[in-house]
Amino acid sequence: MPRESRGGSPCHGAGTDRSADMPKINIDNEAIECRPGVPVLQAALEAGRDVPHYCYHPGLSIVASCRLCLMEMQLPHPKTGEMDWAPKLFPSCQTPVKDGMVVRFDSEKVRENQRECMEYFLLNHPLDCPVCDQAGECHLQDYSFKFGHSESRMVDQKLKNPKKDIGPRTLLYQDRCVMCSRCVRFADEVSGTHELCIVNRGSRAEIDVFPGLPLDNALQGNVVDICPVGSLLDKDFLFKQRVWFLKATESICPGCSTGCAIRVDHHREVVQRLKPRYNPGVNDWWMCDEGRFGFKYVHDPRRIGRPILRRGGEVERPNWDDIPEIVTYRFEQAVERHGVDKVAAVLSPMMACEEAWLLAKFIRSVAAEATLVNGFVPVDGDDQLFPAGCATDEAKFTIRREKCPNRRGVEMIVSALGGNACAFDEFVERAGKGDFAAVWIVGGYPKPWVPKAMEKAVGEFRFSVVQDMFPNALTEVASLVLPTCAWVEREGCFVNHAGRIQPFERAIEPREGAKRDGQYLFDIAGHSGLYTGERVREMMAAEIPAFAEIAEAPAVPVHQH
Repeated sequence: MPRESRGGSPCHGAGTDRSADMPKINIDNEAIECRPGVPVLQAALEAGRDVPHYCYHPGLSIVASCRLCLMEMQLPHPKTGEMDWAPKLFPSCQTPVKDGMVVRFDSEKVRENQRECMEYFLLNHPLDCPVCDQAGECHLQDYSFKFGHSESRMVDQKLKNPKKDIGPRTLLYQDRCVMCSRCVRFADEVSGTHELCIVNRGSRAEIDVFPGLPLDNALQGNVVDICPVGSLLDKDFLFKQRVWFLKATESICPGCSTGCAIRVDHHREVVQRLKPRYNPGVNDWWMCDEGRFGFKYVHDPRRIGRPILRRGGEVERPNWDDIPEIVTYRFEQAVERHGVDKVAAVLSPMMACEEAWLLAKFIRSVAAEATLVNGFVPVDGDDQLFPAGCATDEAKFTIRREKCPNRRGVEMIVSALGGNACAFDEFVERAGKGDFAAVWIVGGYPKPWVPKAMEKAVGEFRFSVVQDMFPNALTEVASLVLPTCAWVEREGCFVNHAGRIQPFERAIEPREGAKRDGQYLFDIAGHSGLYTGERVREMMAAEIPAFAEIAEAPAVPVHQH
């Protein structure tokens, strides 16, 4: 099936506006308008129907092996030519929609097939739901209740397959597997690393890794996401939390400039795991392991938690309410003594666009000729394209070498505000020469980032504000240190490498003593009330029209998985 026909915008019911090129089919006596070329199963799911399926995934090839999604379809009678229900069932995942097609899932023949398939899947399945990590989000549980038999007729001893350690981050509970082969197809078609295979045949068939080739590619966490049962499990999340306790918040991954749409699952102010959200043209259904497991710094006890103010040799802990007055006074004093061109603000690409805009506006309000600096951009190696070894135009997923989420957004803001601006390297060079008397430097990087040349230049500043997440050479000598919150503790938007403006929401509260960056920058910039990303974007849009519209990932049909 062509890649563009998988997933995408939803089908529409009969009551909505229709375009002439969209086929119309009839499902269970209801007219449905569909995207051309999609399977009937996808059309049904996008129309909000709960059609059971295991092997089908819109981002993978179609094998039609689970037989759970079979449907009845009308075809011309071989003798009379009149449309009538065909005597056999058809796999809805493998049958493309065609204008005028009539199918049904609400029939006794289809229901009997579903019951028989579910009985087959459960023949050797262990009854370990109470201790299974997938409990609460398991499609086998849901389908068994809705489409299966209430009890098993199995009287023989069940086959018991071993638990397998197939990689550094993943376990395989083979006795729970329904052999949908999603994981094997993912390793072949998306990651292109081919570690997984099906060994043996019939009732003895198993998923396994090739000898000497563990599941250890940069996208391997996705096989856990697409496993419809509790067979493939994430070691990092194993036995950590029951999923029904988790709260989900929509967010954007800050790991690189791809800007994957993700879901933050958290409980009692602790991030438990990250999962990808469907976002066509950005990350589709996937995310990399670097982003998936790279959130642990959020709960690192070394993080800066409170403001620190240095006056001569004394160190104070000012109240947050006093920060706006302190900062405004000290910058105005620097302008009065050294001039309006001796002030600079380094805008980190780890900041949200709203935060960068608020800081830039404040700096320009006290020093009209202040220099705005595009902050340090961390880079690691080259872009990684998947499937492994593919050409750029064939890539289904890219892990970008630019390890920050918002370089493009900061550049947009600096460019729109005009005036004095420079790149980070130029700023460091000028700072070492004593060109700036007062500076505001924003970090917020999860890893050490301060260049040696910057460490030497710190002594040239008369007044410096350093806004960062972890202690470093700058925070040790800065006049004022302000803690930066992790992205899950903030809200705003990032602009990815392609210029797509994507919002993210706050998931958890800042650590004790800290305050959200957006809120204290909102206060310092002279605004009153509660900071919200939407409120500030409305202000930004008056000067930068691009921020009038944001690109949000589309909602995925509830029953699609």
